[in-house]
Amino acid sequence: MKCFSFTASRDWSYKYTFSNAGLKSVITNLGEGTTMHCWIPKTVKPSKPNLLLIHGFGANAMWQWGNYLRPFIPRFNVYIPDLLFFGESYTSHLERTEHFQAQCLKKLMESFEVQRLSFVGVSYGGFVGYSLASQYPDTIEKVVLCCSGVCLEEKDMKDGLFKVSDLDEAASILLPQTPDKLRTLVKMSFVKPAAAKAVPSYFLRDFIEVMCTHYIEEKRDLIQNILKDRQCSNLPRITQPTLIVWGEEDQVFPLELGYRLKRHIGDNAELVVIKNAGHAVNLEKSKEFLKYLKAFLIDNNA
Repeated sequence: MKCFSFTASRDWSYKYTFSNAGLKSVITNLGEGTTMHCWIPKTVKPSKPNLLLIHGFGANAMWQWGNYLRPFIPRFNVYIPDLLFFGESYTSHLERTEHFQAQCLKKLMESFEVQRLSFVGVSYGGFVGYSLASQYPDTIEKVVLCCSGVCLEEKDMKDGLFKVSDLDEAASILLPQTPDKLRTLVKMSFVKPAAAKAVPSYFLRDFIEVMCTHYIEEKRDLIQNILKDRQCSNLPRITQPTLIVWGEEDQVFPLELGYRLKRHIGDNAELVVIKNAGHAVNLEKSKEFLKYLKAFLIDNNA
C-alpha cells in the first residue's frame, strides 16, 4: 500500500510557495458549467500593470511557473490560471478550441476586474494567448509566445515537419500513461534530459497517477482541435508588441514554426532563439528566458 507520493508532496510545496509569494487560490464559477481555478494577488495594487502567465500541456500551472514568481510579483499584479481540464478548471461545454479557452480566460479576468494585461503563453498556452490577443485587442498590451506552434498547418503532419507521425502518437506522448512515454516526453522536451533515464519507474508512475490521469479524453480533444483544418493564411494577425522565444532544438514545435510566426506577425514581433534548449526552454534555460522576458515586459515598459 502506497503511503507517500513524492508528486503530491511537491504539489503541496508549490502551493505553499505560491501562497507565501503573495498569491491566493481562487475558483471562479463562470456559468454554463464552467469553473476556472486561478492564483491571484492577495492584494491588487492599481499602480502595477497586470501580467497573465498561461501554462502549456503539463502537470498544472504551478509546476510551470513556480520559478517566475519572485521576479514578477514585485512589479506586476500576477495572475496564473489553470486552463480548462488542467488543475481544478473544468467545463461541461463541448467546445475544445483555443478560442473557447481564450473566451473563458477573458471572462475570468473580467471577474477580477482586470481590463488591461500582458501575458506570457508557453506552448499550448501560446495558442490560447494568441487567440486572446486577436479576439480582444483592446485588452492585451504585450504578448510573449514561447515555443508555441501557432502557425502550424494541418498538412505539416503529413509533410513530416514533426517527430511524430500522427496525432494519436502525439497524444500518447503529451498525455503519458506509462513511464516509457513520460521518458519520451522528457527526451523530446529537453536537450539534455540526463535525469530522465536515472529516475526510477516508481517515481514516474507516481507522477503519472497524480498529474496525468485526469480528463485524458478531453485533453486529447484539445490536441485534435489544435491541428484540425488549420491554415496559417486563416490566422488573424495580432498587432500588439510581441516577443517570440524558441528553443533552437525544439523537437515538439520545430524552430521553423518560430520563423513562420515571426513572418506572419511582421514588424511588431521580435524572435529570440535560445541555443542548447528544447521545447521546455522556460524550464531548461530559465535564467536566459527570464532575461528576455524582463527586457521586454519591464525594461521597455517606459
